[in-house]
Amino acid sequence: MGQVQFGQYPSPDHVVAHISDPHLLADGARLYGVVDTEAGLRLALARLSRLESPPQALVFTGDLADKAEPAAYARLREIVEPAAADIGAEVVWVMGNHDEPAAYARGLFDLDDDGPQDRVHDIAGLRIVSLDTSVPGYHHGELTDAQLDWLSGVLATPAPHGTLLALHHPPIPVPLMPAADVIELLDQQRLADVLVGTDVRCILGGHLHYSTYSTFAGIPVSVASATCYTSDPAPVERFVSGVDGHQAVTMVHVYADRVVHTIVPVADAPEVSGFPSDVRAQVEALTPEERRELLSRKDSPLYTGGIDLPGRV
Repeated sequence: MGQVQFGQYPSPDHVVAHISDPHLLADGARLYGVVDTEAGLRLALARLSRLESPPQALVFTGDLADKAEPAAYARLREIVEPAAADIGAEVVWVMGNHDEPAAYARGLFDLDDDGPQDRVHDIAGLRIVSLDTSVPGYHHGELTDAQLDWLSGVLATPAPHGTLLALHHPPIPVPLMPAADVIELLDQQRLADVLVGTDVRCILGGHLHYSTYSTFAGIPVSVASATCYTSDPAPVERFVSGVDGHQAVTMVHVYADRVVHTIVPVADAPEVSGFPSDVRAQVEALTPEERRELLSRKDSPLYTGGIDLPGRV
């Protein structure tokens, strides 16, 4: 996106930030009395603001408000909408099992609507479909016949750059957390029948509170971690273990022929090596051959100490 191409791939056509499960609470309350969900969300948004190629959309795949409190949805908008405006991104909300349709619609869209919260967004020719898999009163997911008919109608006409399908309950196996099988998306084959042969290029999901990947109906599936707390996939003598650490978001880079997913941790970590940002301009000024000699050769003065760069760690 306006940068010098260092390798054989061009810049992506679209950049999307996939954020999930903020579980915001009203009045600054802490989840389980410990987790500062608002702080986690703010850290994630701060990370996104530092990217050289900012996202064009922020896709939140559900469980936006832990108790579906109106004040929590209001706070969510107060935090997210200005941050999205600063980076020029559209916000795509998705219903989760902790959200409630009426409060969600009123709090995020200023609408009185207690039905399924399914919506379509156009991001410069990339279609993002927000599909509501929530079931009132339950934590598992389902889709009605009417929703599947609606989705089939939406996908009947391909979008210029294809479609990303965003839902809360990911249609994939969960081998590292079998308890999640109980609250999975039911009757998944019905959704698969709708998606086969369409322009859906990727499915974005949440719900699990850790990052994982699979395929569904031949379509890649990417599940983002959470910004509140995460599920430990290798706990010690625990059936389920939620931990206050390892929070992350996923960056989605959409190319003409592929989609690339990159996990971005929310928390900063100590830097042990690196170069200052102004080195990029110096590297861009080189020819491709000069760049390869400088950055690829093992005996390059860059690695042997023959070049002293201010700010190098």
